[in-house]
Amino acid sequence: MSKMAVVEPVVYREAMSRYAGHVQIVTTALDGVRRGVTITAACSVSDNPAMVLVCLNNGNPNNRIFFEAGRFALNTLAHDQMALADAFSGRLALESEARFALGQWLELATGAPVLENALAAFDCRTVDVKVTQTHTVLFGAVEAIHFGDRRESLIYLDRAYHAL
Repeated sequence: MSKMAVVEPVVYREAMSRYAGHVQIVTTALDGVRRGVTITAACSVSDNPAMVLVCLNNGNPNNRIFFEAGRFALNTLAHDQMALADAFSGRLALESEARFALGQWLELATGAPVLENALAAFDCRTVDVKVTQTHTVLFGAVEAIHFGDRRESLIYLDRAYHAL
C-alpha cells in the first residue's frame, strides 16, 4: 500500500484560487429562521432526475440549519450582484435578516428563499447528505426552477469577482 502525499493547505488554496467558479448564494429556512451563504462549491449532478449538490463548511455552527431543514435553494448570481455576494459571504458582517433585506425573495415548491432576480435558482429538497472532515455535501432534488433576466454571470477567480 502506497502512502498518500499530503498537500499543504496554503498550496491547495493557491491552486484553487486559479479555478474559476460561478458565484451562488445557497439559502434555506427552518421554523421562521432564514440562512444564506455565498459559495462557489456547487454543481449539477444529473439532469434526469434534476439534481445539484452544494458543499458547506462544518466549522460554522450557523450552517447547521442547512443540515436540518431538508431543503435549500441554489441562487446563481449575475455580475451586478457583487454586493449581495459580499453580504452573504460575511465580508460585510451583517446579521442574517439584514443580508436578506438586500434582495427580493420568493418561495417556490419547498419554501426555501429564492432570489427573485437570480440568473437561475434551483429550489431543492435534500435527498442525501455526505459528511466529510471539514464540509458537508448536500444533494438536492430540484423541485422547481426560477429564471431571472439574462445578463453576465458573476465568476470568482484569483480571489476576485469577474463578469463573464
